[in-house]
Amino acid sequence: MTGEVAVLGVGMHPWGKWGRGFTEYGSAAARAALADAGVDWRDVDSVVGADTVRGGYPGYVAGATFAKALGWQGARVTSVYAACASGAQAVAVARAQILAGLAEVVLVVGADSAPKGFFRPAGGNRADDPDWLRFRVLGATNPTYFGLYARRRMALHGDTLEDFAQVKVKNAALGALNPNARYRKRVTADEVAASAVVADPLRLLDICATSDGGAALVLTGMEFARRHGVVEPVRIRAVSTVTPRYPTTVLDLPDIATDSAVTVEPADGTFRSSIAQAAYAEAGIGPEDLSLAEVYDLSTALELQWYEDLGLCGEGEAAKLLREGATAPGGRIPVNTSGGLASFGEAVPAQAIAQVCELTWQLRGEAGDRQIAGARVGITANQGLFGHGSSVIAVR
Repeated sequence: MTGEVAVLGVGMHPWGKWGRGFTEYGSAAARAALADAGVDWRDVDSVVGADTVRGGYPGYVAGATFAKALGWQGARVTSVYAACASGAQAVAVARAQILAGLAEVVLVVGADSAPKGFFRPAGGNRADDPDWLRFRVLGATNPTYFGLYARRRMALHGDTLEDFAQVKVKNAALGALNPNARYRKRVTADEVAASAVVADPLRLLDICATSDGGAALVLTGMEFARRHGVVEPVRIRAVSTVTPRYPTTVLDLPDIATDSAVTVEPADGTFRSSIAQAAYAEAGIGPEDLSLAEVYDLSTALELQWYEDLGLCGEGEAAKLLREGATAPGGRIPVNTSGGLASFGEAVPAQAIAQVCELTWQLRGEAGDRQIAGARVGITANQGLFGHGSSVIAVR
């Protein structure tokens, strides 16, 4: 186990399609987090920005971009990129700076102004880029990936279209209660079934949109939090940013081939399950200790997969867990109390940070109508391209 850091402040810019630059969203989220923490911008020692690669050159230097927007004051800056895991990487860097004694107060910011339609790789010819290859060789947009994964679950575990629809119904009901969500409308299973097929078997309401939005955290050392008058803050207890292990025996985009298992024994679990296991090991807890989870529901089927990868149930039992109501409010382990990406859409650099915002509100007891009674331990989970793991465990 490593030392803990305090989450002293959280802030978000609502998700949507606002038509403005990502810097505006991130700055708004940062100011909200600073106000929530009761910390002056001039007291921030370090800014860690999660990069957006579609916003032009400033997106690649997000730390300095946000520091400039807030007003140069001499803070050190760091910029990180790991696609959808960028936010978790930013949290990991901030925590390391605090625990190393390099900073007492670190501002973590991620924001995006996303394109319409499908995400695509940055321009140029890059034969060593698996994301570029899956578009150029397979023509596989993100919804294609989502659809293939859904088909795999149907074939292996007997999941049904009705199961997928119920994930959307659950998350939309929670998103309707979240003032930061883009989509704040309940839906029925019939409405999911009636929406257009995008990537068979998934319908439009089974997959997440591309969105604008921002999220920010103020992380501090525990001693600073106590001096600041916060005796029992929400704490980050673990951050997992692990990579896969060879051989990879399950075909998974953007990688488009499996590895030979002839000379190397397969790992005990999949890459996704290893992300959570590393977080549990660092935090000294297990899935049985969780109060809630925020997972990466790029599609309804992928949320079900995370139930198993987090150890909330056995392999192939995710749909059963859902049908029992265990992952809904009032159930054994509520999942995506924020409404998930189903309600927000993807603002890529902000996603993993937004998940920590939701855990913080829940653990503080400040989630309003979404509040999970007695929440004490939460986990986030997603993954980024090229084998970036992403999971954060927060406790109170």
